[in-house]
Amino acid sequence: MTNRTWFTKGMRHGIPVGLGYFAVGFAVGISARTIGMTGLQAFVMSAGMMASAGEYAAISLLGSGAGVFEIIMTCLIVNLRYFLMSCALTQKLHPKTKNIHRFILPYCVTDEIFGLSSLVEGDLCPFYTYGIDVVAVAGWSFGTLFGLTAGNILPAWAVNALSVALFGMFLAVIIPPARKDRFIAVIIVISMAASFVFTEAPVLNRISSGFRIIILTIVIAGIAAIVRPVEDNSGKEVVSDAS
Repeated sequence: MTNRTWFTKGMRHGIPVGLGYFAVGFAVGISARTIGMTGLQAFVMSAGMMASAGEYAAISLLGSGAGVFEIIMTCLIVNLRYFLMSCALTQKLHPKTKNIHRFILPYCVTDEIFGLSSLVEGDLCPFYTYGIDVVAVAGWSFGTLFGLTAGNILPAWAVNALSVALFGMFLAVIIPPARKDRFIAVIIVISMAASFVFTEAPVLNRISSGFRIIILTIVIAGIAAIVRPVEDNSGKEVVSDAS
């Protein structure tokens, strides 16, 4: 198969991903509108960072007046799993693949795109992943733009109702794995309780929201990885995915 054929195949397989990202991006756009972002700003942010949790964290921190360092570090921590996915995916490339593709490919990595690319039999052609990414980025970015635009047009009560959709998305992310694994459910409960303590407790509530996320993520995920490491298919222990 030629690079063009792989690219076309990737675009075709990316349509369901793009449609799903459009819906999630719409909810992100509503949130971006509440902190006063323009359509261009929201569009560029989504095009540059296709990560719902990371982007929502960035929007929340921007709204609270957090500093640049806090926002960057928080997004790095929240999106840390993509570093591991990128390393794994580049190993599927043919050894003679040009290095430029090894640098570009990580930009395309999301949970869904990683899953589709990992299922390719044999060596991965990077143009297949690029094809998926084109559709996914379009869905995510334009979904964010349309969400923000709708927020400027719709009445306040409708905007408030739509903003709840993002919380529904996070529930959809955490409930399925929590139902399958009791340990993950416990970690989720502990995370919520710890976040509440950091928000309400004296002294701790003085810590900014950005550093709060960084501290809790590193501490709780680190402890979970030590207490219950996950085994890969070869039987070797790897870092827990409880984060």
